[in-house]
Amino acid sequence: MSAPRPVDLTLEIVPRARFDLVDLRASLPRSHAAALAAYPHCLYCSFHTTAGFFDRSLVARLGRQQTVGAYVEAFRSIFPEGAGYEHDRLERRSELSPDQRDLEPRNADSHLAFIASGLRTCVAYPNRPHEPVFFVELDGESDGRRRRRRTRIIGFHEEREVASTRLEIPVSAHPVDSINLKDPRLGLYDRISELISRSGVEKGRVRIALHAGERHAGLAINEHETLLMRHDLAEVLRDPLRFAIEKGRHAWADPRAVPGKTLGYAQYDFVRVLNRLVDMLGLGESRAERMLARTMALPISRFFRMKRSVSMLVSTDDKTDQPALVEGTYQSPILVQWHRASRQARVLDITLLRLR
Repeated sequence: MSAPRPVDLTLEIVPRARFDLVDLRASLPRSHAAALAAYPHCLYCSFHTTAGFFDRSLVARLGRQQTVGAYVEAFRSIFPEGAGYEHDRLERRSELSPDQRDLEPRNADSHLAFIASGLRTCVAYPNRPHEPVFFVELDGESDGRRRRRRTRIIGFHEEREVASTRLEIPVSAHPVDSINLKDPRLGLYDRISELISRSGVEKGRVRIALHAGERHAGLAINEHETLLMRHDLAEVLRDPLRFAIEKGRHAWADPRAVPGKTLGYAQYDFVRVLNRLVDMLGLGESRAERMLARTMALPISRFFRMKRSVSMLVSTDDKTDQPALVEGTYQSPILVQWHRASRQARVLDITLLRLR
């Protein structure tokens, strides 16, 4: 008797607050839990840019839910809400209509915390009923309105590699840069579509990974909005401590713009103390302050938990009824570098895996 085909389920989540941790296993309706019971593995997919999952290995190291929450709060303290981000200057967002500007949340802090903390949009976990799978929500409430989130859960028995290819992506000569891999000129999506079409995969995932020789770069799935990528994220990549100092200065100039609970965390307090020390010594924007920032700046590879690979779901497209990449409206795979590439190009390894 052959094993049952993968089961594909959708779960709607309503966050309780702007930041929320939801244990999906504990939240499953009985019908979903029963449908997944026969499968040893599950693939969890988020279609949002400020809500996702951590790798199982990280959650295992952190342990309890409270520790996972504290880990996320550390990144939320580095990126305080309402701290003068370019992405949040909606009047400069030319892609938004006037009606959209009225509804668009100011959530640059959530995007940056998502990228920096290593959150993923697509992860696989063993299907163990008593092992939590946390859906991490960073922007679940805006202007008093709670959002509705959607996640897909695919139960499967095993996954097998069925096709692979390699693609060279041109990058600029700038040491700090971000590339929207969804740009049709790069040919990544055409290459992936070709792999899916040739292989006949109906349920699976595509893994996009930096080639083994690539250094000082990472991958994420998020919104590739110009102000967010070219200004806010670029500032962080150039000098994490400088970014924290500047956002800390803005937040303390207008503490009402920052949630009270954020101000209490030790890491944020450190930035405040350092900032006050600089002000007391009258260093301001002096050479001494720049030297202090360079000396104390964290290596970006350690400050960010940015990954070397990302995964995307392959399933039947609702419009064409054909297998294709399934992604959220604003999701894009993004290549980020914080040092120049050796020859103005980065190599990606693309792998297609079939879920069975």
